[in-house]
Amino acid sequence: MMLICGVVAGWSQQADSTLAVMDSIAASDARILLPDDSSSVVVKTDVAKGRDWSTWRPKPQKALWLALVLPGAGQIYNRKYWKLPIFYGGFLGCIYALSWNNMMYKDYSQAYLDISDNDPGTASYNKFLHLGVEINDNNKERYKSLFKSRKDKYRRWRDMSVIVMVAVYALSVVDAYVDAELSEFDISKDLSLKVRPTVIPNQAGARSLQAQSLGVSCSLSF
Repeated sequence: MMLICGVVAGWSQQADSTLAVMDSIAASDARILLPDDSSSVVVKTDVAKGRDWSTWRPKPQKALWLALVLPGAGQIYNRKYWKLPIFYGGFLGCIYALSWNNMMYKDYSQAYLDISDNDPGTASYNKFLHLGVEINDNNKERYKSLFKSRKDKYRRWRDMSVIVMVAVYALSVVDAYVDAELSEFDISKDLSLKVRPTVIPNQAGARSLQAQSLGVSCSLSF
């Protein structure tokens, strides 16, 4: 009985020591001694540490796909938050221009149709006339041409708003990809420009003063 109790107590102490070692490894770097020799192995863990943003670099392909799926997501992934107001401001401006020009295009299109059908009951064009102005046979053709030109003008501006919106979207995708690609671009701190006088030979192998000229050499080291 005493032998069994001694074995159980020894096993319990060994289990407690093993748990203590595991806890120390999970909390920080631990040094484990190998049983065969006196050397040691350093076990490193990042469980308790967050991501090191100073060494993190975005992946260009991931930034590209995020920007394609959702405008601005590539800039968020690249951690360039200051670019979001630029692109979202461009999108909102294009949406406003698109809705405004489309509304004006529909109004002038209806006015042009009403003035062309010779039906007195359809006179939506009156809201575009100044106070006291009426359309009669003398000025009807002039107003018809005016409504048609404005209808075409707002249609062009509406289509241009769509093109600009697509361009802003494409620019956001290209910016996200290029920004992520250039994140690995290494710029050396040892960047210097040296300017000094030099002797430039006018002919190959010439040594006389007449065959040489004075000049300035520029060298860029990086």
